[in-house]
Amino acid sequence: MPGGWPRITEADGKTARSDARTQERHDSGPPADPTGAPRSSGGAQRDGNGNTPPQFVPEQPRRSLAEVILPDAVRQRVELALDLVAHHTLLYDTWNLRSIDPYRRGTALNLYGPSGTGKSLCAEALAHRLGQPVINVDYAQIESKYVGDTPKNIVRCFEEAREHGAVLVFDEADSILGSRLSRVSQSADHAVNVSRAVMLHQLDRFDGLVVFTTNFPRNYDAAFVRRIITHVKFELPDPETLYRLWEQLLPDALPVEPGLNIEALAQESAGLAGGDLVNIITGAAATAARRGGKSGVVTAADLTSEIKNAHRARAEVGRAPESHIPAEYTVRRVSPGEVPGSNVAPDAVNAEDAESPASAPTASAAPETPA
Repeated sequence: MPGGWPRITEADGKTARSDARTQERHDSGPPADPTGAPRSSGGAQRDGNGNTPPQFVPEQPRRSLAEVILPDAVRQRVELALDLVAHHTLLYDTWNLRSIDPYRRGTALNLYGPSGTGKSLCAEALAHRLGQPVINVDYAQIESKYVGDTPKNIVRCFEEAREHGAVLVFDEADSILGSRLSRVSQSADHAVNVSRAVMLHQLDRFDGLVVFTTNFPRNYDAAFVRRIITHVKFELPDPETLYRLWEQLLPDALPVEPGLNIEALAQESAGLAGGDLVNIITGAAATAARRGGKSGVVTAADLTSEIKNAHRARAEVGRAPESHIPAEYTVRRVSPGEVPGSNVAPDAVNAEDAESPASAPTASAAPETPA
């Protein structure tokens, strides 16, 4: 050994190797899960692609069914849905409905209708009535760009609901329950069909309550329609319901001018939904706050102005789905023959922009000459 070099004993070598392993683990990031999946710094297990999977967290419902203002016909259907859940054992075991419906274990409800009519609020209130937590799931949580992850996320949200005894609520459910594809031409099409099949299987196995809400019920696949035991259509509020909505939605702490005519407000807001009224009251309150001082109270003129804006927005912004318009009149596919000079048809066009085959010009049609 050259002179001046320090002697390294066997104990020193073990210490050095241990320090090296510690440094290696530090440089390589958090330790992997025993199954091979890495973990994030917060301890959440990541999936095989290195991404933290979505967390489906149960929450305590904050609204009761008594706070949901609905037309009488809608409320009766909602109460029937609750009876199906509350008396499930009586119906299927004691009265032996299982003999004609042997595969149904839980209850699936569908709340559909125009935006702002209280579907999501009602779903939360159902969980409140049953004394159960609620897990809200939207399409962005379960959809993944990685092949195979979307079905896993679907299974995961059902497992969480089962573990916590929670009501499972799927908002904008038409994105999740859409029709399966009959012509599978690429892997993305196959992935869509696999996800739909997994959802069907989970619905059959789940013994709790699942609530779907949507503005576009016509997009549902027929297999899901059959598995949903009750469909509740949410209508725009009638005059009586509008009056009750105005009474409940105006907070006691909100300064309003004396003698505010609730009946007149209900008449002026005909054709609007409860969600529209919330926006109207909020806008009118902001106007009153801007004035400030003694004049900082919400007046009938403030509310009327916001009602007019809401009607204008309904007429000019967006395109709300209407129940009396068939789906094929809203969006339809165009055949190649309807597109002059092209062998490829666009995926879909608006019906108001598309010409019918009879009126569509042909490639051989001569242009009109000015008179």
